[in-house]
Amino acid sequence: MADSPQGEPREVSRDEARKLIDEGAQLIDVRADHEWDAGRIAGATHIALPELAQRTGEIDKDRPVVVYCRGGNRSSMATAALDEAGFDVVKLSEGIVGWSEGNLPLEPEDGYVADSGEAAAILQSQGKPSHS
Repeated sequence: MADSPQGEPREVSRDEARKLIDEGAQLIDVRADHEWDAGRIAGATHIALPELAQRTGEIDKDRPVVVYCRGGNRSSMATAALDEAGFDVVKLSEGIVGWSEGNLPLEPEDGYVADSGEAAAILQSQGKPSHS
């Protein structure tokens, strides 16, 4: 996988991520539940960042891991934690926002990139999408 300066999460472009996934890498979405429900990258496993430490047993240490979030902050934390735990892990540069801006598909078919945060979750639970 990609090399980076000590302490920095290793990042890959969306094209590099697609290649890694095609070659068998695991794709982990660390966003909140409402973000996952709104739209996600096909084939991803949802493990919200606050649950990551308790759920690392669900991730295969023998296969590379690509982690993503909305824009990069949460995936940086997840990448650092998984790297420290001995996983071969990289983060998707620009997150799902960059993926979507590259016109790459989301699930479900009408999926979209939800706003992060508590206010967005409240709006969505009230049936009021927070996206434009």
